[in-house]
Amino acid sequence: MKEKLAGVVLGAGLFCFALAAVVTGYLPVAHLSRIEYKTLEQIAPEPSSEFKDLARRYPASFGKHYGKPTAAAFHKALRKGRDIYIAEACWHCHSQFIRPVSNEDVRFGKVSWAGEYMNEMFLPHLFGTRRVGPDLIRENGRHGNDWHAAHFWDPTQVVPTSVMPRYPWFYDGAEPNARGIAIITYVQWLGSWATPEARAARAAATSASAKKKETR
Repeated sequence: MKEKLAGVVLGAGLFCFALAAVVTGYLPVAHLSRIEYKTLEQIAPEPSSEFKDLARRYPASFGKHYGKPTAAAFHKALRKGRDIYIAEACWHCHSQFIRPVSNEDVRFGKVSWAGEYMNEMFLPHLFGTRRVGPDLIRENGRHGNDWHAAHFWDPTQVVPTSVMPRYPWFYDGAEPNARGIAIITYVQWLGSWATPEARAARAAATSASAKKKETR
C-alpha cells in the first residue's frame, strides 16, 4: 500500500514538473517566436550623431576599437553597450519604462509604449526593478558625451548627490576604452528610435525602399 502511494505521489510530482516546464518554458518561447521583432539594423540603420561625436572626441581610442563611425561599428558598439549594461547590473538601479502615473512623464519624458520594445535590443527586456537613479528610456540627447564620460568616471563630478559607483575600468588613461565608448553609445541611443521624427524618417525610408523595388 505504501509503495503504491509513493508511486502515485512520484507520478503526480513528475506531472507537475512537466506541466511547469511547459507553462513557464515552452509556451513563452512558442509565443515569442510568433511575434515579429525588429532587428537593430531596422531601428538604427545609421550611426547616431552622438556616436560620430565620440569618434571626433576620442579619435585614438575610437579608431583602435571601432575604426570609423560606420553603421557596422555603431551596431557593434550598441550591442556591446547593451551587454555591459546588463553585466554591470545598471538595470538594477535604472528602469527603462515610463508609466502614466505619478507624473513620470514630467520627470522622465514621454510615457512608454509597447511598440518601442519590440526589437532585438530588448531581448531580454530591461524594464528594471528600482529607480535609485532616473529612468533612462528617454536619455538620448539629455546630456552630451562629455557629461556621460565624466559621469561614468566619477558620478559626483556632475551630480554631487549621486550614489552611483565609479567605473574606472571603462577608461584607459583619460579616454574611454572599448567598454566606455560602448556604454556611452548605448545610453545615448536609448529612446532615440521612439521619437515621432525617428519613426517618420524610418517610415519614409521604408516607403522609398519599397518604391525602388517596384521600379526594378
